Amino acid sequence: MIHKIFLTLSVLTAASLTTVFAQPNQALPINQYRATETKINDLVHTKLNVKFDYGKRYLYGEEWLTLKPHFYPTDSLRLDAKGMDIKEIALQEGNQKTPLKYDYDGESLFINLGKPFQGTEKYTIYIAYTSKPDELKAKGSAAISDAKGLYFINPDGKVPNKPIQIWTQGETEASSAWFPTIDKPNQKTTSEISITVQDHYTTLSNGALTAQHKNTDGTRTDTWEMTQAHAPYLFMMAVGDFKITNDHYKSIPVDYYLEPKYAPYAKDIFGKTPAMMAYYSQILGVEYPWNKYAQVVARDYVSGAMENTTATLHGEPVQKTTRELLDDNEEGTIAHELFHQWFGDLVTAESWSNLTMNESFATFGEVIWRGHDGGQDKEDKSRFEKLQSYLRSTKNGISPTLARFHYNDKEDMFDNISYSKGSVILYALKNQMGDAAFYKSLQKYLTDNAHKTGETHQLRLAMEEITGKDWSPYFNQWYYKGGHPILNIQYTYENGTQKLAIKQMQDVSVQTFTLPLSIDFYTANGKETKTILINQRSQEFSFPFEQKPDFIDFDPAKILVGEVIDNKTMSDYTYQYQNVPTYYNRIKAIGYALHNKNTETTKLLIEALNDKEEDLRAAAIQGLDLTDPSVKNSVEAKIISMAQQDPTTKVRASALVALGNSGNHKYLPIIEKGLKEQSYAVLSASLLAIKKIVPSKLNKSIESLDSEAKAYLAPFIKQLKEKR
Repeated sequence: MIHKIFLTLSVLTAASLTTVFAQPNQALPINQYRATETKINDLVHTKLNVKFDYGKRYLYGEEWLTLKPHFYPTDSLRLDAKGMDIKEIALQEGNQKTPLKYDYDGESLFINLGKPFQGTEKYTIYIAYTSKPDELKAKGSAAISDAKGLYFINPDGKVPNKPIQIWTQGETEASSAWFPTIDKPNQKTTSEISITVQDHYTTLSNGALTAQHKNTDGTRTDTWEMTQAHAPYLFMMAVGDFKITNDHYKSIPVDYYLEPKYAPYAKDIFGKTPAMMAYYSQILGVEYPWNKYAQVVARDYVSGAMENTTATLHGEPVQKTTRELLDDNEEGTIAHELFHQWFGDLVTAESWSNLTMNESFATFGEVIWRGHDGGQDKEDKSRFEKLQSYLRSTKNGISPTLARFHYNDKEDMFDNISYSKGSVILYALKNQMGDAAFYKSLQKYLTDNAHKTGETHQLRLAMEEITGKDWSPYFNQWYYKGGHPILNIQYTYENGTQKLAIKQMQDVSVQTFTLPLSIDFYTANGKETKTILINQRSQEFSFPFEQKPDFIDFDPAKILVGEVIDNKTMSDYTYQYQNVPTYYNRIKAIGYALHNKNTETTKLLIEALNDKEEDLRAAAIQGLDLTDPSVKNSVEAKIISMAQQDPTTKVRASALVALGNSGNHKYLPIIEKGLKEQSYAVLSASLLAIKKIVPSKLNKSIESLDSEAKAYLAPFIKQLKEKR
């Protein structure tokens, strides 16, 4: 919470406007090849009866697991089952159980089926077991911090003001901590999960709620059925005191499960979900593929959110009041998880090596939703953030491959390569291919592989069939080799010729890239676009122009997945801000001005106070020093107006901080007006500004806040008082 407040008030620069997903990636080669799991038996149907011991934090389960040999006859079965007590294993034939011999090492069950089964024969195994997740030693990842599969939250109710909940987290291979299964992404199974809970609790699981039965001991058994096959890691349960808000997309139920306190704000938080479903269905040419979509918010969740089939589980950050939503929301996460219902759930990555087929697409889905909902600037901003997030996790252009068949641990795949880099690689591919062909290719990939698994080669083949073009060079470069280009560009003009000398400066260990790119030349006669092909470490390109171009916009669509050192002057940045005002050009110009303070850059920042994008207005404010008389004369009235009237809380907060940083007492009445706002960002900015100008008034200002604000801002206030 403090972190979010300080992000709002921090000095915003072109670099700090983005977020880092993970630590710098390890690019060293790893020798072990990670093969897709060999299929000996196939899951067909999983039936579970589960109930809970809150005191011991145990799950008592019965399972009926139907399987068939994948192709070859087999008389044995291996199941993943982590840290369980196994009570009974039997072959179930009708009402008859035949006990089976098995070995168990705490991780895997090795079952002797007693006889061979042919590839066409289905068989059902009965297992009685106890899951003990809190006794399981499990390792998480940067993206998913724990891996014990099943979580009891405040089970004894001893933590005040904290709900009692149970929820699951299956990715990567943690579902086998709460039910035996073949816990690999290339398995798919239909499911029926019966959950017995105290009657006052609400349950959620995959698919449709087909039965509710009240038991004589004050419990209730809810049965959830999935008639379409999905991967074991996408199985989920959530149990707690949730209030359900109903919505819909066409005839499909869309439900939001929230703690009662937050239920009144359910549609403020999740209300765009049906519109997202409509947009994704339309753009992909594949209707939302499931019978419902639910979203539930859980306490102490180990990740940001999880795209369980038909039922996404979110962490607490998504759960906000209308007042909190004034400053921030988790719309990007909501869009990301929804896009997974196609990419990840309908078609699942065949192996963790192919995680890009899940996570790159979901991150891409977030980008295109921003554009659809908010316009091109929002789309470009989201894409810019993904690219910068990836670049900051690299050095000298070195990074692992996107489709990564060599890694130390499957958890290592959840990084900036699979998420951010993969999403901008897809966006660049869309640009090269054209939107119509790109989305038609995605439709073919989804349709051909529905309810099965997919890998990068299947995507490439779908694209080749649609476009008639060989896309192997693109995939070889961006999916099967690592790193990114760093282009250094020198511009010279002489004797009617504009020259661009381009060097690929990435580390020598990184591939030499082939890059078809466009360049826009702006002259007195208008814009002229040229195309070039960069395919060497050092090249020079020449273009005839009677006069030196006013401006050169290299890669105007900014689809390059890499870095550009283009040696621009201040006049170039001013020109691009004023005359070629894409989001990328504007943020780069503002970033330059923030780091190169002089009269000309100050003029640009003053102009940027009127930028249509709130992040850029906020950044421009932070670059203007009101203690400088010349700056003050130019911008004082504007910043005062922005502090009071800008439509976004981020900008009002930034303006209030700037007024406070001036140390000028005359701004105090304006700053104190900020204490009457509802926005927590504005309130915290006002307190920070008051401490700067009149520290003696800080305590009185804090006391003037309403009780809700005092409680919400308590950690920030404590830190503010302690900081000298």
